[in-house]
Amino acid sequence: MKQFLALTSSGIEVLLADEIKNLGAEEVIQKPEGVHFKASLETAYHICLWTRFATRILLRLSDEAEVKNKEDLYQAASALDWSAIFPSKSTFAIDFVGKSEAIRNTQFGAVTIKDAIVDHFREQDLSRPDVDKETPDIRIQARLLKQKVSLYLDFSGRSLFQRGYRQHSGAAPLKEHLAAAIIQRSGWLKDTSKPLIDPMCGSGTLLIEAVSMAANIAPALERYNWGFLAWHDHNEALWQQVLEKAKQASAQGLAELSCKVIGYDIDPRVLKTAEQNVRMANFQQFIQFKCRDINKLTNTFEQAGYIVFNPPYGERIGELPELVENFVLLGQTLKTHFIGWQVAIFTANTELLSLLKLASYKRYKFKNGPLDCQLALYQITEKQAQSSDENSEFAGQQSDFANRLKKNIKNLKGWIKAEQLDCYRLYDADIPEFNVAIDIYNDYMVIQEYAAPANIELEKTVKRLQEVIYWAPKVANIATDKVVLKTRTKQKGKNQYQRLDKSHQAIVVQEYGAKLKVNLWDYLDTGLFLDHRKTRQIVAKKAKNKSLLNLFAYTGSVSVQAALHGASKVTTVDMSKTYLEWAQDNFELNNLRGHKYQFIQANCLTWLKQNQQKYDVIFIDPPTFSNSKRMEDSFDVQRDHVNLLTDALKSLSEQGEIIFTNNKRNFKMDFEAIEALGLQAKELTAITRDKDFARNKHIHNSWSLVLKK
Repeated sequence: MKQFLALTSSGIEVLLADEIKNLGAEEVIQKPEGVHFKASLETAYHICLWTRFATRILLRLSDEAEVKNKEDLYQAASALDWSAIFPSKSTFAIDFVGKSEAIRNTQFGAVTIKDAIVDHFREQDLSRPDVDKETPDIRIQARLLKQKVSLYLDFSGRSLFQRGYRQHSGAAPLKEHLAAAIIQRSGWLKDTSKPLIDPMCGSGTLLIEAVSMAANIAPALERYNWGFLAWHDHNEALWQQVLEKAKQASAQGLAELSCKVIGYDIDPRVLKTAEQNVRMANFQQFIQFKCRDINKLTNTFEQAGYIVFNPPYGERIGELPELVENFVLLGQTLKTHFIGWQVAIFTANTELLSLLKLASYKRYKFKNGPLDCQLALYQITEKQAQSSDENSEFAGQQSDFANRLKKNIKNLKGWIKAEQLDCYRLYDADIPEFNVAIDIYNDYMVIQEYAAPANIELEKTVKRLQEVIYWAPKVANIATDKVVLKTRTKQKGKNQYQRLDKSHQAIVVQEYGAKLKVNLWDYLDTGLFLDHRKTRQIVAKKAKNKSLLNLFAYTGSVSVQAALHGASKVTTVDMSKTYLEWAQDNFELNNLRGHKYQFIQANCLTWLKQNQQKYDVIFIDPPTFSNSKRMEDSFDVQRDHVNLLTDALKSLSEQGEIIFTNNKRNFKMDFEAIEALGLQAKELTAITRDKDFARNKHIHNSWSLVLKK
């Protein structure tokens, strides 16, 4: 009998321990690091082929040894007769798990053990085995826990959850052993004659695992890279016997299988991947796929069955608005059409489950990679279906937020039509409890959630945001797949243009004859400050037949409007290469080309000090605060605005004008210092604030500065 350790993901340990016992292991002990057990070589081979819940099976090579320093670790590894474990012609690799005060780096620990192994072979006058970190013949794992190290042979080889049928997967694939655990906990295996539905099946992993379990097929039959093949004590004849028995049992189970399993998904491309995976698993006759929206789920089955699925968690931009609608409608559909059915939903976003308005009878905690997840089980009974909605206004009867949004749309409708606007703000925290801003870009909606005060309970914040996400697209008649959700917190320095996602998507909008590129997905800001719509027109008209300097230009929308209004020269300066290229794209969209349009990538503060040219109009819209790595000093608009305007004055023509704006709340212009510069300041804040920002008196501050005559 040999000592083994079976590894798995958090939450699956209980299932794994039961499975290991049922597969013939002895002295099975479940511990936080995994499941320890004893087994004969034949049983160990059997477990490797049949385990669904283990990610790896390790064979223990040594007893625990105390490790206080590097020398102790080296001695613990040197105590083993490595030449009796694997031949010198085999390649090997070391995995090191755990840390201590002495061994703080896993790579350091791995190298120490590697040195001990290589030295052993040299001392035996044998050739030095080569290290191969990618595809070694032998993989050794060292596990350091509480200053004690144990050494293991990676008996099964890496990634037991990889069954071999999944050549491709969706955007967020579910690992096979976790899918198997979900199916086991769902209860469907108690009676596989009942239908099984996955309404968001993706690449089909849940359904393939379900059929494999129902047929009692050994999940690792197609594996070939076993970790024990180069091990000296491997018994090839015994292995072939165990393998042949597994093949025969699996073939018999498949022949006797009768089940009805259906997968739905809205994406036909994903379904093609699922169908390919099913063909690889040879389950075509048991699994059927249909392209269908979960919002249109219907019950065409003669008997009640099981609905099991792993929806997206709403982590990626654009997912959550669709999911909110999905879950609200799903709860209504289940209570209307699926009485008697069992439902199992696996998610990291447990707040979504509350939208079902159903009471779960059991919840299991799991880890999906780094994410804490739950599997919630529901039984759709008559009582559940008849229970009153605790949140009737959210279910569709009445909503203060929805009513306010309708009112805003009515008030802005005539103005939007008259101005022929593609982009505008529809709502900006009008009701304090619903602390979001909602902007429209063509047929897209951007919902920006402001960070809630610390004294507001998280549960209330989540619930209100869900209500916003549910109602906003409905009231504004925007498709949910064109709703983008962002969280806006107080930004400082290099985070002022926080990167959110990497979609590289863009749309083109129009503003008073100008075409402008906006990106709703990749950054917190979209590339177009809507509150400066009137400012852009004012600057553009002032720049007609004149030269314009646009500092801190961002994506150059002010420059574009000035060029279209006939500016004789436009110089666009920004420190960001990305935004400067964006500005050039905007010029190209409007067929604005020529030597009179200049784009300069530079620190605006430094560039201003060195500039020798004069400009008739200078537009300055600096950040409230910046400490970019490319700036020597930090910039604070309240503290530094006089110095900035002093430098700008050197670039201003005699009859010129500076338009200075910023969005610092409660900004105070230093009139005494401005007057000392010989400048006359006139506030433009009220006239630069358009109708859709009328309620927000602090959205920005605007000033016109000219030389006193």
